[in-house]
Amino acid sequence: MSKLKYALYTGCTARESTPELLKSTLAVAKALDIELVLLDEASCCGASHLQDFDDQLSLVLNARNIIYAEKLGLTMVTICNTCQLNTAMTKERLDHNPELKQQINAKLAEVGLEYQGTSEVKHFLYALVDDLGVEAIASKVTKPLSDFQIAAFYGCHNIRPSELHGHSNGGENPYAPNSIDKLILALGGKNVEYESKNKCCGFHVELQAPKTANRLSGTAMLDAIDNGAEMMVTPCPLCHLRMDTQQAHISQEMGRDVKMPVLHLPQMVGLALGIDPKELGLEHHVSDVTFA
Repeated sequence: MSKLKYALYTGCTARESTPELLKSTLAVAKALDIELVLLDEASCCGASHLQDFDDQLSLVLNARNIIYAEKLGLTMVTICNTCQLNTAMTKERLDHNPELKQQINAKLAEVGLEYQGTSEVKHFLYALVDDLGVEAIASKVTKPLSDFQIAAFYGCHNIRPSELHGHSNGGENPYAPNSIDKLILALGGKNVEYESKNKCCGFHVELQAPKTANRLSGTAMLDAIDNGAEMMVTPCPLCHLRMDTQQAHISQEMGRDVKMPVLHLPQMVGLALGIDPKELGLEHHVSDVTFA
């Protein structure tokens, strides 16, 4: 098997608000002999907010980001569910609408760029599970997570709509996702089954309706806790921000103590691979992760 190589689209959050995500992603890629080329020229995906305000601008920005992966001849990998949604949505629309593609390329031509549609877009989770494979990852485990009951929290934007993501996420069932659960087992951990693993964390309504956001997060976290979870892992930095930094507000809203370590997906993988917790950026978390 040839060495895996991808163009890494970090998005905004993993560089600024959750730097531990980028740090742990690079550390895990190195440990698994995956080459990641950072797309430093890329910009924000619009975060599902620009899309509501200016559809054409959002398409131009996301097409521009994909172009930098096309220039490298590589598949683009994302490490944010919302980035994955907006980038994949742009690609789907442009690849299936020649007139729209022409309109967007007319704007891109102003800065000397042209979208071709030659690069695939997938989340790092599926690069690990589908391209590298859980067996290959399991063979690299040096510190099995056998002491931990781990709840996978998939969130929304990586698995829905399934007709958009299906070709890039191994056909993940949005009603019963299992990719992270398979990864947990491969790392020697015990996966927790609970109903809310594919629900919304509430991040995108946090400013407009914080009580609703806290209730959405709290419902999912308490569901996991009540089913025996000792930690939660998510592939999305926005879900992580909501559930890691807002536990005091979530507890207040739910009327119960909601305390649980919430890891980024690469951090969980990195711990099992024996990577030092400092190299994984665990000290950046707001909630307690001293268990690691």
